[in-house]
Amino acid sequence: MAENDSYSISYSENTVHRVAILSDTHGLLRPEIKEILKTCEVILHGGDINSQKILDELREIAPVYVVRGNNDKEWAAALDNELDITLFGLRICMVHNRKHRRSDLSKTDLFLYGHSHKYEEKIMDGVLYLNPGSCGPRRFRQPVTMAVLEIEEGSGKWQIQKIDLTEGGEARDNRPPRGISEGNLRSTVETIVREMRAGRSVGRIAEKLDVDGEFVEQVCRIYMTHPGVDAQGIVDKMEVSALFERRL
Repeated sequence: MAENDSYSISYSENTVHRVAILSDTHGLLRPEIKEILKTCEVILHGGDINSQKILDELREIAPVYVVRGNNDKEWAAALDNELDITLFGLRICMVHNRKHRRSDLSKTDLFLYGHSHKYEEKIMDGVLYLNPGSCGPRRFRQPVTMAVLEIEEGSGKWQIQKIDLTEGGEARDNRPPRGISEGNLRSTVETIVREMRAGRSVGRIAEKLDVDGEFVEQVCRIYMTHPGVDAQGIVDKMEVSALFERRL
């Protein structure tokens, strides 16, 4: 089945089909996500997969429809940037970045996208816009989310179920990371990037700066996966600044 074809899956009556919707896995397929995927007949992925290995793992579970993300490099050259599919009568359009959507969605029921790592669900001009968020490596304070689409045959009714794996999560996700203050946030990120470019390991950088190792790892990962990003861009993507608005 060619990646750039227009797909259609037919259906019979009296069945409810489950379709997994995820995006921005960035090289991490969590075990709990795999268990959810196993309950679904089809997987839709909004891009930033990170590697062929992850895509192959998904395809071992169920048929996969996927678009290419901005961080999916040469290995993903054959993937489409935009995809139109029809699943059990539901018309779906997929892109990675919402900004790249086409102007005419009049023949679309569900518009899927990713990129921002933020769950979003709203109706515009009769079309449901859905970003399942990210269920890959967690950025500070952002939840780990995906969605499941359920389509009822016969009636054609369908609904979206949001899945948040961080509900009731650990309290540390609501606190600034160790060794980081509002005043030194940007300068610390700049120092981490310099140390990483000099070849220092995450553990060595964390020890040298006396900061949380997970924070260092997050900075390094964002820097590596977003070429050209500056220190403020890294801070914005981590959304760690907002933690200082809720001092404990």
